[in-house]
Amino acid sequence: MAAFVAILICSNLIGAAKQAQFFELHIGSWNVGMFGAGILFFPLSYVLGDVLTEVYGYARARRVVWAGFAAVLFMAFMAWVVVAIPPAPGWGGQEAYEMVFGLTPRIVFASILAFWAGELSNAFVMARMKVASGGKHLWQRTIGSTVVGQGVDSLIFYPVAFLGTAGWPVASVVTVMITNYVLKVLWEAVLTPVTYRVVAMLKKAEGVDVYDTDTAFTPFSIRS
Repeated sequence: MAAFVAILICSNLIGAAKQAQFFELHIGSWNVGMFGAGILFFPLSYVLGDVLTEVYGYARARRVVWAGFAAVLFMAFMAWVVVAIPPAPGWGGQEAYEMVFGLTPRIVFASILAFWAGELSNAFVMARMKVASGGKHLWQRTIGSTVVGQGVDSLIFYPVAFLGTAGWPVASVVTVMITNYVLKVLWEAVLTPVTYRVVAMLKKAEGVDVYDTDTAFTPFSIRS
């Protein structure tokens, strides 16, 4: 949970709003090389979400998602407080500080809404697929749940956060949304061997392997 929350805060504070590009390659009007910088670490939260759901079940994964939700709200509030505090006379860093940490309410709202919906969708699909498959074919569950969860996340976050804002024309929003979605799913596929090792280690160490056969899948609960 600590790792999950730390990655979530970093992805929202460091990489959410930056458009990055390692190379330029166009497919029609789509610049394949352009992506959002948060892609570097945000998908790791989905890997951890998969591990939590696979080992401990949907209810505990849901509790961790709510912990992340609260942490992002606290981070956004404290960023607002610190930016709003009057700077000391002679200190010239206020403008840069506001540029970096002055999170707009729109981005914060889009981020927490997309995260909440995406992570819970990911956990739900993961849990249901585990029961349906009898616990077999973990790779299908991790990738399949990410396809759904990251899809929900991307479809909410980018339009809500950036559509119609300066520096983000419609083409850029669509490009970054599609590129990031594809890269996130690929990240999950690449990290599948790591997921297997962590899941096996935790199941052995904890002596648990939860199947959500009687779980109440309401997202509005923190009970584990």
